[in-house]
Parts: sequence; structure tokens; C-alpha cells
Amino acid sequence: MSRDNIITALDIGTGSIKGLMAIKRQGSSDFEVLAQSQKSSLGIRRGAVVNPEEVFQNISFVLTRLQQQSGQKINEVYVNLGGSHLFCLPSRGSVVVSRADQKISQEDIDRVLQSAHALSLPHNKEILEVFPKEFIVDGEKDIKQPLDMQGVRLEVEALALCAFSPYVKNLYDAVLNSETQIGDVIPSPLAASKAVLTPQQKELGVVLVDIGNGTTSLSAFNEGDLIYIAVIPVGSSHISQDIAVGFQIEMNIAEQLKTQFGTCILQQSTRGKKDKIMIKDFPSLVFSRKTLTKIISARVSEIFELVQKELKKIFPQVLLPSGIVLTGGGAKMSKIVELAKKELKLPVRLGFPQRFPGMEKDASMSTVCGLVMEGAEEDSTQGTNTWKGVIAKLKKIFKVFIP
Repeated sequence: MSRDNIITALDIGTGSIKGLMAIKRQGSSDFEVLAQSQKSSLGIRRGAVVNPEEVFQNISFVLTRLQQQSGQKINEVYVNLGGSHLFCLPSRGSVVVSRADQKISQEDIDRVLQSAHALSLPHNKEILEVFPKEFIVDGEKDIKQPLDMQGVRLEVEALALCAFSPYVKNLYDAVLNSETQIGDVIPSPLAASKAVLTPQQKELGVVLVDIGNGTTSLSAFNEGDLIYIAVIPVGSSHISQDIAVGFQIEMNIAEQLKTQFGTCILQQSTRGKKDKIMIKDFPSLVFSRKTLTKIISARVSEIFELVQKELKKIFPQVLLPSGIVLTGGGAKMSKIVELAKKELKLPVRLGFPQRFPGMEKDASMSTVCGLVMEGAEEDSTQGTNTWKGVIAKLKKIFKVFIP
């Protein structure tokens, strides 16, 4: 077993920190899971790290468990960056082709993408990454790969993914304090889409809606490119809070109610029959099934209304033949697909991690599986140019500490 091929990932979320160690063996398209661990989160609010010290302690716990289970030492991890502080802006870059024969080189492409970083942002905001939508060569649009084309001026229309700098630094602090190197920091919506969406869906047009504990993120793709990202500060924990308030019960009981009996739509066969439900651990408490469904559907409908508002920002320019794909722990709610179809008026299906045997039906593992896939892909790419890969990783790690 080659340690170089072992990828470790941490999904640092509002409700929990998930750790996954996996390996992709030669000749296999699937990943073999070596270890996994999970710990309830502290110090994270709406997906953002607000207390690095508390998060560091939980990260250390998860990493220690992974090492114990696998018998492997962890030197590097791939982590996600989530939270409602993430946002995107349109960006444009332009450069003059540098070569005398006017043939566009990779250096020209790198320069035009770098020029797209020149956005004026408020204080404490930074650009994480720029995603090209199309290149323009001497006014000719809709070019996906301009390498080796001839032209005088190269332009790019791009999407700039931005974040609140203090939260980015908090994440780095929490992970690096565990004495583990960071392979890369990948935005949560991109990590989840890596594990769940197919290239065909991204080409046709699709939106991934990841319902997490504290936030709901959506990432839209068309013609294979990322075209929009948004993070809504409402998630599945808000459903539990509504149940706790509505029934005047503690959060742990509300969570059990949601998990065991929660549904977005009351089934026809259960209407008018035994409307009362009881929790095994609390036999003295009796709840109304109809009221529980009403509370849940109201909050989930609100989430989809907020998603619909974000979708209007890309409609009608972009059609979505592949519709909406729901993933994340909140997508486990019974009848959520039916409610989503009603609210969003689009094809809707559930999405699960691909290429991870044993996790094909666990939507809550989408982000951490996507991180492993991103890590494996980066390791494979950087393996062809080790020194370049080291420099790229160092830049990513230290840029957050440069004022």
C-alpha cells in the first residue's frame, strides 16, 4: 500500500466534523475507505469557523481516530471551506498575447486568469478562485480552450468566488494547529458537486442543492462550467429548532422527532389515522404527527423559496435539463423530493456520493467524499510535476497570512 495514494479529508461543518481516509488503487475507478470518523462541532456557526481553538480540538480528535483505525500517519488533509460568507461575482480579464507569432501559450492563459483577479472588493473580503466561463480571442466569443490559437488580444469572462478573509484565516489556524499540513482548501459546494454530479449533468445544466446543518448551498453548472454559487444561512438544524419551539421540548428530543418521524408531506394513508406519535426514550411525551409535518414542511418550503430566489439570478439565460439534485444531511428528510418539485417546478432527484462503495445512499457524506476525489485528482496531476505542485500548495497555504 503506497502512502502517497492515501487521501485524507475533513468536512468541517456546522453540526459535525467528518473525517475520511481512502485510497484509489490502480486499475479501479472506486475508492476504498480505510477509516472514517465523526465528531460533533463546536466553534462553527453557519458553516464558518468562529472559534479556531474549539474547532482544532475536534479536528485533532477526528484525525487521531482515523490514524488509529487505519494504522497510517496523516501528514496532509484536504478540507472544505463553507459558510454563508461565500459569494460570487462576475469578473473579466484581458491581456495582449505575448509571443511574436501571436500563438496563445499557457502563460497567456495564466496571465489572463490572473488579471480576472483584479476586482475591487470591500475590506476583509478576498478572491478564493476564478473560474473561466469563456475565452474571447480578438472579439471571437464562446471559446473554451484558446491554447495554440492565434490572436492579438486574449480575454476571459469568469466567475470569481470570494469569501470573508477572517473566516478563511480561522479555518487555516484550526487545521494547521493540529500539526497537519493542508493539501488544499476547497469550497464546500464544489466538493459536494465533485462526488455527486456527472459530467453529463454539468454539460446539460444542473443545480446541486446541498442542505447542511447550518446552511444550504447551491452550485449551478452549464456546458461543463461552474456558473453560479450561493450559500443560504438556513439548514436542517433550523427544522429541529422549529420543532423544539413548536412543541416546547428540548433540542435532543426535537432532533429525534425529526429523524424518526419527520416528513415533508403527510402520506395519504396516514391522514386521519393514529395522529399521535411517541418517542421510545420518552414514553410520557405524545406528539401530533400532523403538527410535526406542518412545522417541517413550513421550514423546508422556506429553504426552497430561498433557493428559487437564487435560481432567478441565472434564469432565463440558463435552462436546467438535468434539473435539481438534492444532497447533504438535510436531504434525508422523507418526501423532500416531492416538496422540492412542487416548490421549484423542476425535475428533482436525490444525489449520493459516487465511487465510494458502502456510501451510495448516504447523502451526508457527499462533501467529504468530494474532498477525497479532489485530493486524488490533485495528487495525480501534481505527480507529473512535483516541484510545481509543491510551489502551488505553498502559495495556497501562505497567501491567507499575507496582508
